[in-house]
Amino acid sequence: MDRKTYTAELAGLRELRTEITAAEKQVVAAQKGLDKLTAQRARRVAGLAGYEGAQAPAIAKASGLSVGDVVRIAPLLDPTPAAVRAAKPDHQAADAVPAPAPVAAPAPVAEPAVAVAPALTRPAAVVEQPTPAAAGVEESAEVEGQAVGEQPAPAVPVAAAPVVPAAPVAPVAAGPRELPTLPEGPAGARFEAVTTGLASKRPNFTQQARSTVFLDAATGQLAVRDRTVRLDLGARTPGEVLDAVLAAVPGTERVYITAGAPWHDGAERYSTLKDAVAAWLNTPSERWTTAVGSGRDKLAGHFVHQRQPVGRYAPAAAPDGPVTEIRSMGEWFDPDGADVVTCRQAFTLLWQALRRHWDDAVLMGSPSQTGRDLWSRTVPTSGKWAGGYPVLSEELRGLLHATGGQGRTELILPPRVPEQLPALVEYDRTFAYAKHLWKSPVGTPRRITAAAFAAMTEQEQAKALMSCSHWNIRVTVPAGWNHVGLLPAPVTGDRAWVYPAEPGATFTTWAGGAEVHLALANHLAPWRIEVLGGLLFEDGKPLDEWGKRLKAAWAELTNLSRVHGDERQRQAAYLASRAVRSVLLFGLGGFAQRPRLVSGTTPVGEALPAGVEILGQDGTVVTWQRQAGFSRDPYAHPEWAAYVWSGARAALLDMKYRQGKEVIGHAGALHARPGTVVYFGTDGIALTERQPWPYRGEPGDYLLKGHLTGPVPHPTSQEQYLELRARGRAELAAKGNEQQ
Repeated sequence: MDRKTYTAELAGLRELRTEITAAEKQVVAAQKGLDKLTAQRARRVAGLAGYEGAQAPAIAKASGLSVGDVVRIAPLLDPTPAAVRAAKPDHQAADAVPAPAPVAAPAPVAEPAVAVAPALTRPAAVVEQPTPAAAGVEESAEVEGQAVGEQPAPAVPVAAAPVVPAAPVAPVAAGPRELPTLPEGPAGARFEAVTTGLASKRPNFTQQARSTVFLDAATGQLAVRDRTVRLDLGARTPGEVLDAVLAAVPGTERVYITAGAPWHDGAERYSTLKDAVAAWLNTPSERWTTAVGSGRDKLAGHFVHQRQPVGRYAPAAAPDGPVTEIRSMGEWFDPDGADVVTCRQAFTLLWQALRRHWDDAVLMGSPSQTGRDLWSRTVPTSGKWAGGYPVLSEELRGLLHATGGQGRTELILPPRVPEQLPALVEYDRTFAYAKHLWKSPVGTPRRITAAAFAAMTEQEQAKALMSCSHWNIRVTVPAGWNHVGLLPAPVTGDRAWVYPAEPGATFTTWAGGAEVHLALANHLAPWRIEVLGGLLFEDGKPLDEWGKRLKAAWAELTNLSRVHGDERQRQAAYLASRAVRSVLLFGLGGFAQRPRLVSGTTPVGEALPAGVEILGQDGTVVTWQRQAGFSRDPYAHPEWAAYVWSGARAALLDMKYRQGKEVIGHAGALHARPGTVVYFGTDGIALTERQPWPYRGEPGDYLLKGHLTGPVPHPTSQEQYLELRARGRAELAAKGNEQQ
């Protein structure tokens, strides 16, 4: 090829590029039109279901859909006879028309059929030291959760366990709570479905940064850009704070309070701290009014929280004008005495660290919003999920919300542990969530019935349990068990989950594959697990890239906090690293998409929105909140959060240390002597003695955080434990915080 031909080919290639771009735009426009028509068809199909004589085959023929698709949209049109529907164990009646003969099924019983999972064997990782068995009662409370398990990809060898006859079992104390199960028939089809036309896609816009300042409300010092200003905040009401800030820095859109918490002023006059915060947020002002937002945020108003409230205000003369927020620095990190300049510098370092991994990174109002926005910019542009990750059906999201507990918080009481503790040693898993984002469930789950699980080979069962999955199981604690509980049991009251450990105790629950696998494969004694059903997802990596970038930013800031020559910069870098942790922690929690709790205010005398709970009232406004249910949120992925939380609970019991693919050691509660574990706290453990667990400074490693020399009276409440924990941290810091 000569130069002339080369030049001509380049020109032709440019023309082809232009034609391809135009064709791609046409495809996008056509896809939008198709989505609109598809949604219109679904609405019409659903509307036809209201006619008493409507028949699925006729509607399917007219709409161009299959009978199964019609029934998924309008379950009332299911033509399958009830007898056939009840007899289908492995798929939904919505996918089939009436068959000549129904599938044989056992007669209905009080409880669903089960399959006993075999014990999964593995070599013991450490030599256990024998100790006397101890019996007692454990209690726990649901708190913020954490990370996904690091089970290896290959299936482990499986050894069949004999099926033993049912025996009398010990009841679970604290009032069992019944969890939902997967329904049969057309209703069950919605639990193997995604929401039509809803997916998590990469955004096609760049977030706009907001003008932000940092205010120490105790001293009146304001940090903005490269200067500080001393303000007169008057009585520190929201209106006076905004007047002072906007006078000094016109155009401010967000004010972070780093110290002073003005919303707690006069708290002693109120019955609860939340009432005090609500009253402060709604303090009348001549120049400011509550910003009610627009669109889906209409009536959102302020967010009332005991310690991290959000106040949203607009000028009284222009209620639809620019909004200014007052927020707490505690949303991102605990300032821990840092001055306002250091807090602002921490934000600057945070932004710079994130920008090294995201060209379009913007710090939004909260770490949750920031985390979700950063994640959305990692959605792949090629491959199977280039069009976005589908959002599960509302029914399935509701099931995961009800059955996917969060972090494990449990104070273990005597006689399971001594009345006088020889010591109180605290270990905390460093940046724990980041350890467990390498694999997550994607796509539409496949329902696994008890019969289907029983029909699997042992290798297939092991693979299913080690895959991204969620299982409805009946659990029995083995005879002779003398260690902590392994699986959560649902109970009523404030403590939504407990962890039974009494030999012979039985309960029915839901748990992720990581926990179920650990219960079957732990090196002490396999638990008896009867599979009642489950959901098996495709293994994917939707969070992997997001997690890698956040881990890199965290590592850079953590290293800077250790080596920088300036003390202020070291402190700012440490606070910024804590903010990265919050971005990941709360960003992941945002995927859980719990039913929304909306708060707002209404002038006294006007009608309140339907279904609200009144939080407080003063002379001018009523503050309220209400459950808004599940929103049509394109970033709702409770399957990710549930899988991470399940894996994190498993890692509190058994975490692997790896060198390449080789497992070189273990840590966690099951690798401490029985009777030495005192407390579980989401991503940490307190024990009565130190452990030989190596610390490498990597995400997930167990860091020695506190050591209180005994004898120490056993705490009888979480509050007492937290007091002892603070003393232990102070004692260890005074000794130089040596890590074994």
